[in-house]
Amino acid sequence: MIGPMTYELGQGTGPLRGVKVVEVAGIGPGPHACMLLADLGADVIRIDRPGGGIMSLGDKDVLNRGRPSVALDLKHPDAVATVLDLVEQADVLVEGMRPGTLERLGLGPAECHARNPRLVYGRMTGWGQDGPWSHVAGHDMNYIATTGALHGLGQDRARPHFPGNLLGDFGGGSTYLVIGVLAALLEARTSGRGQVVDAAIVDGTAHLNAMAWTFAALGVASGERRSGLLDGGTPWYDLYETADGQHMSVGALEPQFWAELVARIGVDLPDRDDPANHTTIRGALVRRFAEKTQAEWSEVFDGTDACVAAVVPLADAPRHPHLAARGTYVERDGVTQPAPAPRFSRTGAELGRAPARPGEHTREALVAWGVDGVDALLDSGAAVQA
Repeated sequence: MIGPMTYELGQGTGPLRGVKVVEVAGIGPGPHACMLLADLGADVIRIDRPGGGIMSLGDKDVLNRGRPSVALDLKHPDAVATVLDLVEQADVLVEGMRPGTLERLGLGPAECHARNPRLVYGRMTGWGQDGPWSHVAGHDMNYIATTGALHGLGQDRARPHFPGNLLGDFGGGSTYLVIGVLAALLEARTSGRGQVVDAAIVDGTAHLNAMAWTFAALGVASGERRSGLLDGGTPWYDLYETADGQHMSVGALEPQFWAELVARIGVDLPDRDDPANHTTIRGALVRRFAEKTQAEWSEVFDGTDACVAAVVPLADAPRHPHLAARGTYVERDGVTQPAPAPRFSRTGAELGRAPARPGEHTREALVAWGVDGVDALLDSGAAVQA
């Protein structure tokens, strides 16, 4: 554990070193966005509720890595004043509450911009800051269902299948929040004015799905699952079971990659450009892949342009030879986790401090940020040291 008074600003090595971020703790995409900002070198101070929320996962919560946790009771006026003191010197604020929550606490954009006109105010929600459903509860699958993205997912024509909470929360959510925050931050450096970034999962997911709209406009997507180019509708872009019950992913879209697959698979296959042959091709591939184990097929296709790769369980991914060589996964304090991404040639990112318990760094972080009267805040209960 990091002892008291050891927290210092400006210790990050990534390209966002020197950027200061106030995070009003939420769940899912908000913490993921702030993890990314911290990984890239920003000084992020996380404002937790005393005792944490219902989703507090302790020192193994990878989404909370890289920044200290300060516990503030935002129902206490001194705690609200403290957040505004932090905002005054920050570049960015990130929050993921329902629309209107921070306004009711006295921490909305108007109050924050009154203290710091250059502030980029990042807001992470599912439905957005306006619209008839803006105050309605929801989760990842609800957001991607509404945008049309979920309907076409999966190779089961009878029902769609959702990809955990990757597509909405983190693909359409936190990724677009970070893009928006960085764009607004860049603009603020020239204009001297901050602004609000309304990052809604529905908006980001719709944007991610742009290629599907291209296929629809070209008339090559029927909307039925397992009927298109990239959803298992063709035998050269699908999953095949191996002899040991594992699977190989086949993505031999281009003719030259398909030719490489055919050469490696060891089976004569008919012309794939004739749709009448697709059933025959798929059947042949199903039978052939079932003849060898996943490890054997991985060896056959290793280092080739056939676009064939093993479907690797999460626990095994860090040991994949390519990912291990790149250091895509790292271990910190006994927890295996993804390394910071993307990579930079000159200002390389690195892991910051381990995930914190709510309020673990209240005193040291507030002192490091230059907040006065920290002892009084602790004595009054406005702040809590875990």
